[in-house]
Amino acid sequence: MAKSIKNIALIVTSGTLISKIGGMIRQLVIAGAFGIGPAYDAYNYAYIIPGFFLILLGGINGPFHNAMVTILTQKSRKEAAYLTTAINTNITTFLFLISLAIFILADPIIKIVGPGLNSDIHRIAVMQLQIMAPIAFLSGLIGISFGSLNSRDEFFIPSIAPIFSSISIIIIIGGFWISQGERFESINLVFKGAYLLAIATLIGAIAQWVVQIPSLMKKGIWKMKLVWDWNNPGVREVWKIIVPATLSSGMLQINVFTDLFFASELVGVAAGLSYANFIIQAPLGLISNALLIPLLPIFSKLSGANNHSLLNKRIDQGLMFSLVSMICLGTIFISGRTPIIELIYGRGAFNENAINLVSGLLIAYGVGMPVYLCRDLLVRVFYALGDANTPFKLSVIGIWLNIVIDWIMVGGPTPWGSQIPFNLGGQGLVFGTGLVNLLTCIALLYRLNSRLINLPIKKWFFSFVKLICSGLFSGIIASSICRTFIWPENMISLFMEVLLIIGVNVFSFIISTNLLGVNEVNELNKIFRRKLFFSK
Repeated sequence: MAKSIKNIALIVTSGTLISKIGGMIRQLVIAGAFGIGPAYDAYNYAYIIPGFFLILLGGINGPFHNAMVTILTQKSRKEAAYLTTAINTNITTFLFLISLAIFILADPIIKIVGPGLNSDIHRIAVMQLQIMAPIAFLSGLIGISFGSLNSRDEFFIPSIAPIFSSISIIIIIGGFWISQGERFESINLVFKGAYLLAIATLIGAIAQWVVQIPSLMKKGIWKMKLVWDWNNPGVREVWKIIVPATLSSGMLQINVFTDLFFASELVGVAAGLSYANFIIQAPLGLISNALLIPLLPIFSKLSGANNHSLLNKRIDQGLMFSLVSMICLGTIFISGRTPIIELIYGRGAFNENAINLVSGLLIAYGVGMPVYLCRDLLVRVFYALGDANTPFKLSVIGIWLNIVIDWIMVGGPTPWGSQIPFNLGGQGLVFGTGLVNLLTCIALLYRLNSRLINLPIKKWFFSFVKLICSGLFSGIIASSICRTFIWPENMISLFMEVLLIIGVNVFSFIISTNLLGVNEVNELNKIFRRKLFFSK
């Protein structure tokens, strides 16, 4: 029996929450063991390409997942099994060659992504990239398996699979942290820790795929054989979706590469970006999965039925939920940045310099949060309309914009020196990415408005302005109240301070939205109380 949208959202949210908790513990262990030192700084460069494959291609909501769900949902069990095997064969063969190329070309790849790295960090990154090269191959198996299981109403295993990657790192790096004590500066320990971090990441990727095999066998969609069938209509349908969607996702990863490229001469910034980004991505990923996974089939169904009136309503509902949740969260991160960073990371090798660096980056990430989720939502609408080319073209434009803006933000570096009289460092890189996402959202809305009739663009704009004002008000109130207290320096006080910041922010945000007449907040509250965010 097919699950309702409400039940799917609950399952996905629960599984994602478990994975995010595991991810948080993983980051705590990494921060305690490495801080913003060379081992983790190098890892962020080595992980760019494996991370692209594992997170985007192998992840839920990735192109492989979306393509498999779109095609297999309409197929019988026998057809689904055949298509899954054929697509696995085609894609993983190609990805195996990619993994081999990554291993062989690890040194020039690191020179490209991190041209300003010193020799030790460069050598560490090359070693780590070679160890993690097989992740490209594994990502195909993982992403296809996720989509295949979702198409057969299995959502929990794909949602919790990432926790196995976290568990691997927690166990291996946690043991390393305990064994090394406070000897963080030893170069031998730096290389050993970097090696173990790469090994743990690879083992975690293997575990993400292996844990899905029992469910795949139970659903009858996993077979240990090779099927070379490029002409099957179902296979061609999957490739038709995967290619532009993968290219579009790749554009986002190129933006990450761009940021790290310009950060390579800024000591510790790559590690700091990773720590700050994780704090943002934890709630963002939870909300994104709970929102986008149930909405994708709804958008597709309504688009196929040409029910534009109800489609517009669902877009409106999803977009307002995105704005309300992200602006409120962004305000919390900005006003509570330092205690939040201290509470989460402030131990072991994560010293005061690291806290100050990551706290500053959290401000920039918080400012850009409102447009992150909106962009993902609008891209899914275009996929549902059968248009993967528009997001791809806008992503290409966004790449060039991001390169130019990043170059400006870090002072316009050239072989003849800096050409711009200011350098905003890591914060500037994050602000630049947020600006590109904002411009992309505007462009997507403009194109969408030409495809659909009666989109409430004007209402969205005024609601956005009111929500921004509410966020500013709640942030100022929370910061002012917290500064009136003198907090003892211990973990309990930090925890209480963070709770107070969250509570004051949320309460002030709700009050101010009511005063400004943002009716959508009250409507969302009513929906949550009824537990009926989406109809069946």
